[in-house]
Amino acid sequence: MTRVPGYRASAVPPTLADVAELAGVSRQTVSNAVNNPDLLRPDTLARVLEAIDELGYSPNRAARNLRTRTSHLIGLRFAPVQEGTANATMDRFVHSLVETSSAAGYHVLLFPGDPQDPTAGYDALLRSTAVDAFVATDTYLGNPQAAWLESRRAPFVAFGRPWDNPEAHHPWVDVDGAAGAELATEHLIERGHQRIAWIGWRKEQLIGEDRRTGWTRAMRSNGLATSGLASRSEDTVASGREASAVLLDEAQPTGFVCASDTLAMGVLHTLADRGLVPGRDAAVVGFDDSQVAQVVPPGLTSVRQPLEEVAVEIVRALEGLLTQPPIRAGGVLLSPELIVRGTS
Repeated sequence: MTRVPGYRASAVPPTLADVAELAGVSRQTVSNAVNNPDLLRPDTLARVLEAIDELGYSPNRAARNLRTRTSHLIGLRFAPVQEGTANATMDRFVHSLVETSSAAGYHVLLFPGDPQDPTAGYDALLRSTAVDAFVATDTYLGNPQAAWLESRRAPFVAFGRPWDNPEAHHPWVDVDGAAGAELATEHLIERGHQRIAWIGWRKEQLIGEDRRTGWTRAMRSNGLATSGLASRSEDTVASGREASAVLLDEAQPTGFVCASDTLAMGVLHTLADRGLVPGRDAAVVGFDDSQVAQVVPPGLTSVRQPLEEVAVEIVRALEGLLTQPPIRAGGVLLSPELIVRGTS
């Protein structure tokens, strides 16, 4: 069919047959243009795409999903933010994952997390084949998500290293926490600080221990003492407040590097209690660059995780898993950056 000048789509949604007729090609050619464009000659592909654009044609994803037995949905367990913390890192990550997945033709299906059962929700989605794959988070020691999914041969990519199983073969993406804490500590050393305290999490939380390694590495490589300058606590503002008060009384640090912005906020409370000004009387650096870090006066210096890049790498690994035959990627470790603000 020749193109008619001024051709306009009707109120009825256009079909694949309408596109084929307008472009003067077969229905199979239109299908190839949508699903396998590499099979077409450039001029033919351009003609079909022009017809698709003119008609406003949208491929029937539901019908395609029935044929291919895929849902184009990625499952992500989402737990509520813990009370008494400033951590909204997962919010930024989820937004980045949704955007990146959408660009790749997938959508993210959020399902609730049960603190008492980390695998709750996975089984129902697997049995109903509601999702094509999962993104697993909170891969700390003892969390059974990854092992559970692997035992059921469910496609998934982990945001976080397999801390308790270095021999694991599933793909993962993580941020180098040790490098981030080292950046933070080196920054304070360059500012003239020598007694720099570390406030982290309990020893069994390996993500926190990884970050502590960066503080230790920077201090020792600069010939600075670490004895009596480290504290472990729960990840709450109250815990950071208590730990920093004890450190100020017993070790007299001039700077603090913290495993999270939540703990750093506790330090800021302690400084305010004592009439000390952050950035002048004592330096404070957090981790995660939360929204709180960006708005609290005078601005909290913090280590920022490249969550947008994390999402890109996760979706890339998922696409590999969902090809036929599957392509199983290895681990990807990304570097964070230090965002310097008034507290340092």
